[in-house]
Formats: sequence, C-alpha cells, structure tokens
Amino acid sequence: MKKVDRTVIERRIVFLILVLAVMLPMLFPLGLKTQSTPLTQKVYDLIESVPTGAPVILSFDYDPSVITEIQPMALALIEHAWKKGHKVIATAMWPQGPQMADRAFNEVKEKLAEQNPEAELPEYGKDYVNLGYKPGGLVTIQGMGRNMKAIFPSDITGKKYEEIPLLEKVRTLKDIRYVISLSAGDPGLRDWIMTAKGKFNVPVAGGTTAVSTPGFLPYVSDQDQLHGLLGGLKSAAEYELLMGYEGDASRGMNPQSVAHILILLLILFGNIRAARKRKADKLALEENNG
Repeated sequence: MKKVDRTVIERRIVFLILVLAVMLPMLFPLGLKTQSTPLTQKVYDLIESVPTGAPVILSFDYDPSVITEIQPMALALIEHAWKKGHKVIATAMWPQGPQMADRAFNEVKEKLAEQNPEAELPEYGKDYVNLGYKPGGLVTIQGMGRNMKAIFPSDITGKKYEEIPLLEKVRTLKDIRYVISLSAGDPGLRDWIMTAKGKFNVPVAGGTTAVSTPGFLPYVSDQDQLHGLLGGLKSAAEYELLMGYEGDASRGMNPQSVAHILILLLILFGNIRAARKRKADKLALEENNG
C-alpha cells in the first residue's frame, strides 16, 4: 500500500482554509472598519482646500495589473474632485492609462446618476477631459510646464486642445492647482514629484501599490514634497470612509484582513510545531544515546 505523504495533505488543508478565509468574508461581509491615517487625510485635505472651478490633473500611470489596488483610489478621487467642482484633466504616462481613466470616469458618472437621476452630470470637455497617453516621463512633464498644448495637441477623441472649453485658461502646469499621480511604477509619481513640484511648485499627491509605498514616505515626511500618499487597498478604503461610502476597497479589506490574520496564525502554529518536533527529536536522540 502506497504511503500517504502527510505534508501534502496538510498543505492542501491550509490552501482550503485560506480559500475559505478569503471567500466567506466576500459573501458575508464582516463590517470591519478602518480609520483614516494622516497620509490619506492629507490627500483629502488638499482637494478640499482648492476652490470650485479649479483645473486639476489626475495622472493614470498604471495598467490593469494593479487595478484592484489603484482603481478604487481613482473612483474616490474623481468623485471628490467633481463634488468640489474641480475640472479634472486626465493624463497618462502608461499606454493603458487612458482606458483606466475612461473606465473610472464612466463608473463615477453611473454612480452619481443612480444616486440622483435628476442631477446634472459632469460633461466631457467642460468638467473633465482625457488627454491620453504621452511617453517621456520627466521630459514630458517639463514640456507641460512650458506649453501644455504642445505636449497634448488634442485629446483622446482627436478634438483639438484649443476647442476644449475646460482647457481655455490652461496654458502650462502653473495653471494647475494640484496633480495626483496614480502610479504603479516608473514613469509615474516620482517624475511628477521631481518636476511638477520640484521645478514648477505645483502641489503633488499620489497613490501607489502597497509594496511601493515605503519608497515614497521620505517625500512626505522628510522633504515635504508630497502632499499626501495613498498606499494600496487600505488607503483606498480609508478614502472611501472619508467620502462617506463603502466601495470596492472597503469590501476588499474584509477578506484581506482575515487572510492576513490567518497567515499570521499559521506561521505561529508552524513555528510552535517545529519547536515541539525539534524538542521531541532531541529527547529521542538522548534516549538512544543513553
């Protein structure tokens, strides 16, 4: 009879438990609450501080691979900016960024329409615009600081820069009240910090994946070059909390939190079991030698 490998069975049990830990909170939300951190609050306060009608840039510097973490940030930021009456200009330094922007704009408009069917929705060209993808990183942003129209002669639909009402008074980056880069890497947030903030003194905030967040913390705390930072799904959930609603990020925090707790317990259990096994092996060795 073939001997059953206990480690294989135990591994499968662990995988099954982990799947259940992720699935069950998605089907039956636990209602876990989160609290806003100072980094998230700074981004919120930046948007709150800018008057109605101000042109702002939201740069979609990511692709679908990080949509779970970053797209909820985009939805919350767009909704906040629109509720404040800001004119949102979408740019992108990643090829698929414009599609991420269009998707986010449409989702927020659908949500606002559901909340109040009689309300006037943001109008393309007047309240928001998608200027599309432009490669170049630092060089592109430097060009925007001199002449926006030269860098983006038309929007994603092919409409000329000068024909878009929102852009009538936007000549350079200095006409922008703040930039928020949603960034999955380079080019992205770091380029905006170095150029938009460093050279043209335009306030910059950012949103990144959780794994990238530590690399940007010095820009907030030590150099004060970054006006707030959203890091991963947790920060997106915090921003939803500040906005007064529960969205994809808040719902996603339930399975993520349970999974993290389970992993910690499994690590603890594994260490305890390993320690006991070493002790038993040591005693068995001593008995054999004795």
